Amino acid sequence: ETFETLIRLAENYTSTLFCNAYRNMAAEATTHVQEFFTDVGLFIFGTDVSTEEFVNRFFDTLFPVVYNHVINPGLTDISVEYAECLRMARRDIRPFGNVPKKAIGQMGRSLLPSRTFLQALNLGIEVINTTDHLHFSKDCSRALLRMQYCPHCQGLMLSKPCMGYCLNVIRGCLANMAEVDLHWRGYIQSMEELSSAMSGTYDIEHVLLNFHSLVNDALVQARINGPELSEQVNKVCGPPVRKPTQSPGCSFDQNKDNQGLKMFSRDSEETLTNRRKEFISHLRLYRAFYSGLADQLCGNELAAADGLPCWNGEDVVRRY
Repeated sequence: ETFETLIRLAENYTSTLFCNAYRNMAAEATTHVQEFFTDVGLFIFGTDVSTEEFVNRFFDTLFPVVYNHVINPGLTDISVEYAECLRMARRDIRPFGNVPKKAIGQMGRSLLPSRTFLQALNLGIEVINTTDHLHFSKDCSRALLRMQYCPHCQGLMLSKPCMGYCLNVIRGCLANMAEVDLHWRGYIQSMEELSSAMSGTYDIEHVLLNFHSLVNDALVQARINGPELSEQVNKVCGPPVRKPTQSPGCSFDQNKDNQGLKMFSRDSEETLTNRRKEFISHLRLYRAFYSGLADQLCGNELAAADGLPCWNGEDVVRRY
């Protein structure tokens, strides 16, 4: 949910940029912004899409809109065929300079650790769910029966097993958990390392919430180099072919957006970074979960407290 909120906020930031600074092309641009952040979400949640491909696709589709409204504006819009020529020519003409390449680098290095992190969370859930239902052997069942119910046959209804006796039985029953333990500890260590890789310059929060700045840099560069770009476009696609339609104005709900931005800055403890750090700190507490399971079970509910009479499998004794 925190990832989804972050993606939605980043999309709102970018759409707001167009509504505030490039209002005449906001409606068209916002469609491409939505498509871009849909691809971001698909990648993070595991779909097989390429970050380089969807970043390039965003700037490819943005170029005809920028050409139509910033580089060579007119009373009518360019034709669909002419827009397609511009889209195809974007990578050769390079109207946005080095910005698309920079965006590809940032997206690749920030989204991949996040995607892996979510996949790792699902793996952890799978491990926990799998080990939540154990099939005990006959020997284990007999040992548990003797430990918990045999004293009842002697009328010893309130006696609990001795701690050492309980540990021996439960550890025998959970022997296969010892095999999980080593991998579980390795898993938690990997999660810690992965979490560290998600911070710093390529922190996904920083990259996504500043994507609108990269887009703005790209648009400024295109505007500055407008005359030169027009010449290049004329060589590749010919003079602009226009159709008698007018682009709609900004239809983005800015009031809704502004509330979202304010809410995000106010609830700073709900940021992805804080949620991730909190999660990792909790996960560390369970590093020895599988190896210490017998101690937890016997210590919490099954065995008698130290110094109290206890069942040793045959009789009630003072000491095991």
